Amino acid sequence: MTDEPKPRSRRRRVLRIAVFSAVGLLLIGAGAAGYAYWKLNGNIRSVDIDNQLGTGRPPASVGGAFNLLVLGSDSRAGANGSLAGGAVGDGARSDTAMVVHVNREHSAASVVSIPRDTLVARPACTSPEGDPVAAARSAMFNSAYEVGGPACAVKTAEKLTGLRMDHFVEIDFAGFAKLVDAIGGVDVTTTVAISDQDSGLHLAPGHHHLAGAEALAFVRTRHGVGNGSDLGRIELQQQMVRSIMEQVGTVGVTSNPARMWSLADKLTSAMTTDSDLASVSALVGLANTLKGIGPAQLTMVTLPVVTAPVDPNRVVPRTPQAGLLWASLQADTGVPEAVVSVQPSNPADTTPSAPAASGVRAPAGGGPRE
Repeated sequence: MTDEPKPRSRRRRVLRIAVFSAVGLLLIGAGAAGYAYWKLNGNIRSVDIDNQLGTGRPPASVGGAFNLLVLGSDSRAGANGSLAGGAVGDGARSDTAMVVHVNREHSAASVVSIPRDTLVARPACTSPEGDPVAAARSAMFNSAYEVGGPACAVKTAEKLTGLRMDHFVEIDFAGFAKLVDAIGGVDVTTTVAISDQDSGLHLAPGHHHLAGAEALAFVRTRHGVGNGSDLGRIELQQQMVRSIMEQVGTVGVTSNPARMWSLADKLTSAMTTDSDLASVSALVGLANTLKGIGPAQLTMVTLPVVTAPVDPNRVVPRTPQAGLLWASLQADTGVPEAVVSVQPSNPADTTPSAPAASGVRAPAGGGPRE
């Protein structure tokens, strides 16, 4: 007579199978996680800003506060060409420029948009190919990126602001559009009709949900809003930053692994950073540092400017407000009231109740890139 298996032996066999299955799943999961980490790290392009600029920079931030220079590149190269419009080529300028100051408690941030047509003293730089770039006493701010790449843009921003740019982040056209699509689009509101043949954007006044390509046109439109200057476009860009932050907070990224992967893949593929940020672990660390900052903790302003005396199609920093702004950020005291008080109520609207900022009038030709 054959003895029946003892219940205890059966339980042990089931337990071993469960353990081996769990180990197998862990190994598979670890392999997938390792591949994901490798893939995302490989997506990120980086520039060694510190090595290229060397000494002679403003002192590094201390006490926990820090500054980032965020640029939107208007490169027409690669996948950007079909989205950007205009001539396709390898050249690029900083179509969007924002100085982001995070306070020492990491509880709030000040974002200062720099109009690309602002005339500044551009310092001598070295191009990415190693060629010397001569200093210019008066050059458009966005030309620094064009002639000297990210390092020259950082150096020019530091000369303009007196602040150390502790980090650098750049995002391109195609990457921005894919990022917006990855979070399910964004909601925006415009108080005026927008019709811009150059960007291809046509919106009636009111609320709109925009997919990636439309969102890109929204932040790039210039001739379809306000007086045609860069100030109306900056107002739309600042609204877009808030809209993206709000959307990311509502789509359940952390509870949806597939969406999290898609967003991380799109974001890292779109980015060029300084070498200190060029890893998933560094970006996660930065995200954790900023996790307490939402749209309500952002103060967004445009650098106060006036029409340039030498060129009615360009602007220069307005005194004393511009100097007060940079000094306040350096002291970590936030945006001063003297700067807030001169911000236009709605630079995208030129009706009598919403005057254009600082008397800036529309550029005659808008320059070769829009």
